[in-house]
Amino acid sequence: MKMNFTARQMRVYDSVRETTEKKLSKFDKFFPEGAEMDVTFSRSKNVEKVEITIHSGGMMFRAEEGADTFANAVDEACEALERQIRKNKTRLLKKVRDEGFKIAEEDVPDVEEEFMFNVRTKSFPFKPMSVEEAILQMDMLGHAFFVFKDASTLETCVVYKRHAGGYGLIIPEED
Repeated sequence: MKMNFTARQMRVYDSVRETTEKKLSKFDKFFPEGAEMDVTFSRSKNVEKVEITIHSGGMMFRAEEGADTFANAVDEACEALERQIRKNKTRLLKKVRDEGFKIAEEDVPDVEEEFMFNVRTKSFPFKPMSVEEAILQMDMLGHAFFVFKDASTLETCVVYKRHAGGYGLIIPEED
C-alpha cells in the first residue's frame, strides 16, 4: 500500500515515521494493490493528532485521533480503522449471505421490515447557487453540511463545517 505522510506546521522525525509505517503495514492484508493511505500529523496545544485516510477503489476509511504522543494517537487510530473494516466486512458478508438464500416474495408473510439504521428522508429545492450562498443556507439551517448545485459548474457539491474551524468544500471527481 502506498503511504503518503504530511506534517502540518511541524516536523515529524524519521523514527516516528518509521514506527507509524510499521504499525500501519498490517492494513496491507485488507486492501489490494493500488490502495493509498494518507497520514497527517499535527499538534494542537498539548495534543498530538494523527489523521489516517485509506482510499481503495470506491471505499474510504478514515480515523482521526489525538493523544499525548504520536505513537499513542497512531495506536488509537489503528484500532478505530480496524473496527471500521471489521464492521464493513461483516455487513458485506451478511448481505451476500442474505441474498444467497432469497425466498420468493409470495412466501414471505407481511412483517414490518427492520433496518439497521434509522434513516430520515428529506427533500428540498435543488437550485444552482454559489459556495458562499450554500454556506449561508447551511448556517441558517444550523446544519453541519449542505448539498447544493454549484452555479458555475452545475456539479453537485457539499459544503461542511470543519472541526478546526472554517468550512470545507467537496467537489465530485470523475474516475
